[in-house]
Amino acid sequence: MVAGVHPAVFAAANPDKPAMIMATTGKVITYRQFDEDSNRFAHLLRRAGLHHGDSIAIMMENHPWFFRLCWGAHRAGLQYTAASSRLTFGELEYIVNDCNARAFITTHAKAETAVQLLEKAPGVELFAMLDGTADGYQSLEALLAEMPTTPIDDEANGGDMLYSSGTTGRPKGVKSTLPLNSMDNVTSLYHLLAGLYGFNENTVYISPAPFYHAAPLRYVTNVLRMGGTVIAMEHFDAEQCLELIDRYNVTHGQFVPTMFVRMLKLDEATRNKYNVSSLQSAIHAAAPCPIPVKHQMINWWGPKIFEYYAGTEGNGFCSVTSTEWLAHEGTVGKPLLGELHICDEEGNELPA
Repeated sequence: MVAGVHPAVFAAANPDKPAMIMATTGKVITYRQFDEDSNRFAHLLRRAGLHHGDSIAIMMENHPWFFRLCWGAHRAGLQYTAASSRLTFGELEYIVNDCNARAFITTHAKAETAVQLLEKAPGVELFAMLDGTADGYQSLEALLAEMPTTPIDDEANGGDMLYSSGTTGRPKGVKSTLPLNSMDNVTSLYHLLAGLYGFNENTVYISPAPFYHAAPLRYVTNVLRMGGTVIAMEHFDAEQCLELIDRYNVTHGQFVPTMFVRMLKLDEATRNKYNVSSLQSAIHAAAPCPIPVKHQMINWWGPKIFEYYAGTEGNGFCSVTSTEWLAHEGTVGKPLLGELHICDEEGNELPA
């Protein structure tokens, strides 16, 4: 049974439990810190005049504050757009304006791109920066230091508004209706993670990908809803990933096939240095996994490799276990959400 659906629940019950551990620095963010800091950000957003249904944009690297800000926006009932930290200025300008962001939060590492936005985003009323400031930006740390650590009076359910890759034109924002009910509201992904992969309050989840992608953002958000611990890699490194799994007894992780390839390219002695037996579910998606690569991963890690096929839009979800895949190599499984059908170039449905 999955307990709790909000980090505040775990801050009250187990305040010193790590909510997130940064892989390279070892910095620990406890559930108490997570709760207090997300409350501070929610208060700041209210003071800036933002209310339920408004939008903000966040552009930063895999940073210790990233999810505290997302959860602060969530608690304020806002839609938050996580923009890629690798965007060009033109791409960033388009997304910030298209999502109607009223606040833009970034880090000093992104200052060169961020300062160009000041005259190009007329709807943004709050420009704030972590780890230093640049012309036109306020210090987010200084602003937050003035805010209360208690919840705002009108907490509401917010949510992400992410953008497609834009491979066929401009990126498209995936906007969903925000619920008006309590903070306990959860999405179908929450139940899928618990039911399919066994996520719960004891989960130790390694996140090796950029936070701004849909899957890392949503999986980490749900781990924090369940009271688990996230091991956050600032950048993916194959050997470091194995070392972290061993050191923290990681139970769950999500990968892309390229990461499997890089780990398999390590020499056998290096791979065998690390104990990965704590893993219960190694989940992969985002790109087709070459059949030989998947065979090697199953042989190495055991039948703990799970694959899914889905999209940012949330219009479907297919899933396959290792055992099912071995019986049907190359499959992405059966649909658990949505209706699956194959169409020709004119949109006509084709037979199975």
